Amino acid sequence: MRITPSILSADFAHLSDEIARIPSADAIHVDVMDNHFVPNLTIGAPVVKAIRSATDKMLDVHLMIEDPDRWAEGFAGAGAGSVTFHIEAARAPVRLARQLRARGTRAGVALNPATPVESVAGILDEVDLVLVMSVEPGFPGQSFLELVLPKTAQLRRMIDDTGRDIWLQMDGGIGLGTAEKCARAGADTLVAGTAVFGAGDPDDMIRQLRAAGGGP
Repeated sequence: MRITPSILSADFAHLSDEIARIPSADAIHVDVMDNHFVPNLTIGAPVVKAIRSATDKMLDVHLMIEDPDRWAEGFAGAGAGSVTFHIEAARAPVRLARQLRARGTRAGVALNPATPVESVAGILDEVDLVLVMSVEPGFPGQSFLELVLPKTAQLRRMIDDTGRDIWLQMDGGIGLGTAEKCARAGADTLVAGTAVFGAGDPDDMIRQLRAAGGGP
């Protein structure tokens, strides 16, 4: 079980210090929002580039933006090790995934809670990660939507059928009470923001979440 804390819940005035508090993280999850695709505005490629200089951990960038076909490669150039775009927003998802991977960046595709798994069936051979949103994207601290668990289990079977090492990530409302449910549904990577950065010891919370999800 991989744990990728979302800095959306960190103290933006002290991002370098916040990242230093989570040495056990498998990657740093960076939520990019444009106030169009989702009703929130966060950070862009220049901040990702600055974060890149502050850590050697993989930056797992999640683009919740319109027109990722235009902007995604810029985040790869800023130092992202993984860039995930939404299937609902991409005009040419196969081409975009291939462009990202050609740059040496992992390509991911995300689905909103109501988006059917069939929407990504044709792109699984082109990506390295599938992200299931377990809240409506836009804001941290929301409650986990259990209705996405059957979809996650279906995606797990689809991914296994490809025979490829594709991460199955879940994002939204992840905490000690939901990590085990996600793992049972087949997720192997969890994004946790509020649970991690709201804890007294964020790194210990990462270890607890990993254990709750069945990891060592």
